[in-house]
Amino acid sequence: MPLVLVVDDVPANLQMVGTMLKDEGVEIAMATNGPEALAAAEADPPSLILLDVMMPGMNGFDVCRKLKQNPSLGLVPVIFLTACSDTDDVVKGFAAGCVDYVTKPFREAELKARVRTQLQLHQLRSLLPICMHCHSIRDETGSWERVDVFISERVGVSFSHGLCPQCLKKHYPGYTEV
Repeated sequence: MPLVLVVDDVPANLQMVGTMLKDEGVEIAMATNGPEALAAAEADPPSLILLDVMMPGMNGFDVCRKLKQNPSLGLVPVIFLTACSDTDDVVKGFAAGCVDYVTKPFREAELKARVRTQLQLHQLRSLLPICMHCHSIRDETGSWERVDVFISERVGVSFSHGLCPQCLKKHYPGYTEV
């Protein structure tokens, strides 16, 4: 089940958004400020973040920039959900790295549609493209590398190589397994 992190310094707003999304097949996590949001996202990376702009201490733009600088969270989509409706604020939000910008008051059906869209896009972006011929994997930068190298660099495991019975028969037809 996808996790949606909702960040707002007003508890009533958190409750309202949580109630709206409860029937959308998502798990909801909540944070009331920027540092709490960053810690929650780091501890349990969400599939989507709904983020207010105007919060005490660290504003939403700064939170979004910090998320985008974190290699493990940089691809998590952020939708600003805020009362800031000036064009300059909207542009600032996209410059900070958001994928969408919704102003309060918002319509429930519209918010749900935007959340569903971003969750579907995030799921598609989370797929690892693999070459059907050589089985290389395309990484987050668009480069292709062998699957064993890709996994080893990210997980720290080592591989030994061998031949499965099908490949042994295909590539070495005269050899019999001992």
